[in-house]
Amino acid sequence: MSKQFFDKTIGALNTSMNLRMLNQNVISSNIANSETPGYKQKKVEFERAFREALGTDDRLKMVDSDGFEIDKSTDPVKPEIFEDPNGIESLDGNTVNRADQMAKLQENQFLYNASVELLKKKLSMLKYAVSNDGGR
Repeated sequence: MSKQFFDKTIGALNTSMNLRMLNQNVISSNIANSETPGYKQKKVEFERAFREALGTDDRLKMVDSDGFEIDKSTDPVKPEIFEDPNGIESLDGNTVNRADQMAKLQENQFLYNASVELLKKKLSMLKYAVSNDGGR
């Protein structure tokens, strides 16, 4: 049994948006440092952190003292940020491929916007249900 005020979709979209915002910051930092000698490109471990936040990573579910499952989908997520081992080092030791990072920035922004739109739709459905008293 689960104790929730909103369904898991809203929590998942919130988590996704938070992770996408962090990813946007990391990618922007990579682009800003694309000409810094010795800078190593960073990467966010997005998928694993998202699975952990949603509780789909094969871990045991957390339960409160009343036996209700604790919904982790809105918990703060702390994804790993690490040096991307796939970067090709230039003569000055920098591993940032600016064109690749610009493409990732655009993709990440598109996925963030998709999450925002889905959240808006979900909230408007809830608003409709509440304002119409569930169709009664």
